[in-house]
Amino acid sequence: MATNILIVLTNTPDRKTAEDIARALVDGGLAACANILSPCLSMYHWNGKTETAEEFPLLVKTRADRYADVERVIRARHPNELPEIVAVPVTRGLPPYLDWVADHSARDAAAPVSDRPPPTIRHES
Repeated sequence: MATNILIVLTNTPDRKTAEDIARALVDGGLAACANILSPCLSMYHWNGKTETAEEFPLLVKTRADRYADVERVIRARHPNELPEIVAVPVTRGLPPYLDWVADHSARDAAAPVSDRPPPTIRHES
């Protein structure tokens, strides 16, 4: 089953930046949801030397046709000179969830979404 859904990955230097990008994408109707993960230690080669940094990974679920806008928002709000922005296609998934992602990342921020309910979310106590 092929889909038109992407998971866009970026790492941010702090939680505030991750939250700012996630909120702009979700509130702007460009992404159905975004996950801000726990900080991780990143090691990378930059300007001729090996660097390490604590970063907050951000996973964004969106439609493939919204990628250019998602990239634009990330670049505008990301402080790094060369931010990591990588899109991974979703090739399979729970159909009602993928429909939900498609519905909620294909709208203008002020436009209503379909009557299709979001996936059930259970919170264990």
